[in-house]
Amino acid sequence: MNRLPFTAESHLTGAADGARAALAGGGIVALPTETFYGLAVRPDDETAVRRVFALKGRPAEQALLVVAASVAQLEPWVRIPSRWRERLEAVWPAPVTVVLARAGAAAAGAATLAVRVPAHPLLRKLLAEVGPLTATSANASGAPPCARSDDVVRSLGHGLALLLDGGDTPGGAATTLLDLTADPPLVLRAGAWRPPESWGVKAV
Repeated sequence: MNRLPFTAESHLTGAADGARAALAGGGIVALPTETFYGLAVRPDDETAVRRVFALKGRPAEQALLVVAASVAQLEPWVRIPSRWRERLEAVWPAPVTVVLARAGAAAAGAATLAVRVPAHPLLRKLLAEVGPLTATSANASGAPPCARSDDVVRSLGHGLALLLDGGDTPGGAATTLLDLTADPPLVLRAGAWRPPESWGVKAV
């Protein structure tokens, strides 16, 4: 496993080069997010995605969420209705993940995909360089998520190609998860972000 620093903008070029190399080989990259560490592979690399499921021991029916640098970068992956596009562009980046209908490059598999523009500035810059990635939590299924890079190494280091070491992450509440394919939209998981009343969101 390669380990690169990822705490300052000066680390971005090396991190992006390292991530590209790891991802090109189907390897798994651990990286910091605005809450905990996540596991990143290319969402369209089916072999790499299967490696993430195997490493975590995650049930196959629980799809991996995708993070991107911007709403525009998500366009090949999900259909974003115009009314939701305006709202998401107004609030993202933020710790809120939304479920939308798949589109284009993501047409195969499940009909929906969970996506987010993360509230982690350096991660967004990385995504702008390398493209959208998965970001499922870096922990064995059922275990607590990892906020420390050393905990990621102890738990999953044997299965990683690269660790982008961002030091300790803030942890805290998980991202809020909204299903925007439902009408009215539903809160699938309450978390760190509260939707405005104008969104008409209902709790499950």
